[in-house]
Amino acid sequence: MSDTKAYCSIELPDGLRGIVTVLNTPFTEDNRLDLESLCRNVIRAVEAGVAGFLVPALAGEVGQLSYEERVELVRAVIETVRGKNGGKGEALASRHLEGDPGKSSAVPQPMGVTSTEGIGGQQPVQKASVATGEVSAATIQPGFSPSSSLSPDSSYHTKFSRLPWVIGSATASDRKERIRAAEALIRLGCEGILVWIPFTTEGEYLEQVREVASLKPAFLMLQDWDPAGSGLPVPLIRRLFEEVEEFKALKIETIPAGPKYTAVLQATGGKLHVSGGWAVTQMIEGLDRGVHAFMPTGMHEIYCEIYRRYAVGNRTGAVELFRQILPVLAFSNQHLDLSILFFKRLLWREGTYATSRCRSLTLAFDPIQEKTADELIELAIRIREKIRFITGNQ
Repeated sequence: MSDTKAYCSIELPDGLRGIVTVLNTPFTEDNRLDLESLCRNVIRAVEAGVAGFLVPALAGEVGQLSYEERVELVRAVIETVRGKNGGKGEALASRHLEGDPGKSSAVPQPMGVTSTEGIGGQQPVQKASVATGEVSAATIQPGFSPSSSLSPDSSYHTKFSRLPWVIGSATASDRKERIRAAEALIRLGCEGILVWIPFTTEGEYLEQVREVASLKPAFLMLQDWDPAGSGLPVPLIRRLFEEVEEFKALKIETIPAGPKYTAVLQATGGKLHVSGGWAVTQMIEGLDRGVHAFMPTGMHEIYCEIYRRYAVGNRTGAVELFRQILPVLAFSNQHLDLSILFFKRLLWREGTYATSRCRSLTLAFDPIQEKTADELIELAIRIREKIRFITGNQ
């Protein structure tokens, strides 16, 4: 069994702040897992500054994956991040800066931060680069920036610096498959396990949570997914937090999400890690309310830059950049299937994924939606390239 605890020396909630990207699952033209494209996406996301990965989630078409595919997918992400995947992630594990690390004035930062140089009139700094096709892992430098511009008393400055967290999703159609998946993900060495459990009664829900917790994951994250309602009752969340030691994190995806972020944080004294996901259209509101992380799909460079600006106190800059992507979010967040279709198409157009293939989705783009998607993809690419120029990450 992997030494999962070794990767969990930073306790939640403060150990995991920033952008935890939800990976779309890439497929080849003949409908097999495309692990090469997946690794390109992982390396690109790390270089952008993500705090972690959630895989495979609803946006990763988890319901369309076999047990074996789920394990293979998660293993590939872990090995790429930790430097065991044919050398692709070697630089991720070594955490070396460009040039001579011994002569660098690097400031250790938590994941989710890119250099503050090039912002606010400063000169862009030359950093690692990711091509949309071939990726040079040797230049990746997660968690560090060759910048000394963060003030020592910045609330975002921290002594901790670590590789991105890998959170494995054990969501499954039935309890037996959920436990089987969770056991496999723990063996692989995932730092945390996420599960979505349909809510029927409090007693039934408590029993199923304790069943997963009994496997002793490093931490358990529950997914409060209810795109049409208020989701889990807050008193139940508080009870779970008080009674189930492994339950340390909650991903809230309800309508509306904002007030629930506040209610849960207040009910647990801010000690339960709270993240937003589907409600990324209210990202700034969520950050204002004190959520620890956001779990969006794609657009790694853009989301990490929004978070970085907010985290160092530049809320105005964060809002300005966030508003630029609102047309993208308004279109993609109409339905989960449309989100999957859009972001896979974006990753394909960027050259990160070899195809935009999806498996069995309920919805598909009609010609007008496809035209709109392509226009918005061009917008997202322009914004990303502008950020790369400003931050020097070209």
